[in-house]
Amino acid sequence: MNNNTKISIRFFDDREVRAVWDEENAKWWFSVLDIVAVLTDQDDYTKARNYWKYLKAKLKKENSELVSATTQLKLLASDGKRYLTDMLDYNGIIALGKQFPGKKANRFIEWFTFSDESIDGKSKTKAYALFESSFIDSIEVGTSKGLQQIHGYLFGGLYDFAGQIRQKNISKGGFQFAVSHFLGGTLKQIQEMPETTFDEIVDKYIEMNIAHPFMEGNGRSTRIWLDLMLKRSLKRCVDWSRINKNDYLNAMRISPVDSTNIKTLIEGALTDKINDREMFMKGIDYSYYYEENE
Repeated sequence: MNNNTKISIRFFDDREVRAVWDEENAKWWFSVLDIVAVLTDQDDYTKARNYWKYLKAKLKKENSELVSATTQLKLLASDGKRYLTDMLDYNGIIALGKQFPGKKANRFIEWFTFSDESIDGKSKTKAYALFESSFIDSIEVGTSKGLQQIHGYLFGGLYDFAGQIRQKNISKGGFQFAVSHFLGGTLKQIQEMPETTFDEIVDKYIEMNIAHPFMEGNGRSTRIWLDLMLKRSLKRCVDWSRINKNDYLNAMRISPVDSTNIKTLIEGALTDKINDREMFMKGIDYSYYYEENE
């Protein structure tokens, strides 16, 4: 992973937890020392480092997978220099939190899994607001511009690339999304795909997922984009709460070669409650839940 930059996305008790986005593996890595400092209520960097050193040795003796899950990345420190720092991904941080007893660790884990101060938390709040916003009526349905409008609304002020088509190649779980160099042409082709029938709309949705036009936040934006097409053409939307997370993720993984499963899941979850606020909010909850731990 190259060109790592400090991305402060979370704060706990006014303490910064530094994170770096890993484009290759499409996930966040979090600073272990920042977490340790939070959980030990330690302002002294050296003491936090020593505690982690002690805990790491203890976990190693116990053959804990937590140590092997740790990677080292360069993070910007307060002196302006970059130093190799132990990092863990989402699951690793949850496992680390469980090594600390007491209410603070429980509160930290609860906060970490969902926080209004995280990018996801703030974006989710904005997604809720979309239902009441007149902006939703101005979104172009079924176009790449419309998807950019949705992404810009959800992540504006949170990511500097909000609403912007990516300029870099990305992959996830070994799957290479559309090559960035040809993305403009790819999006134009997808935009021109018909969206009259259920099959046409889902096919268009699958193709947009393969394109993955943004650096982050594709799934959350594209599911709203899909619902808007379904509402306009079929007077239906998806009750996402009726689609199991793992079933959805597995169906989307194989959708580029076999769309049967995802079409079955979506068709079975269609509802005519297209103007129902609770249905919309529930859909947002599940849409964001699908992205957790991924």
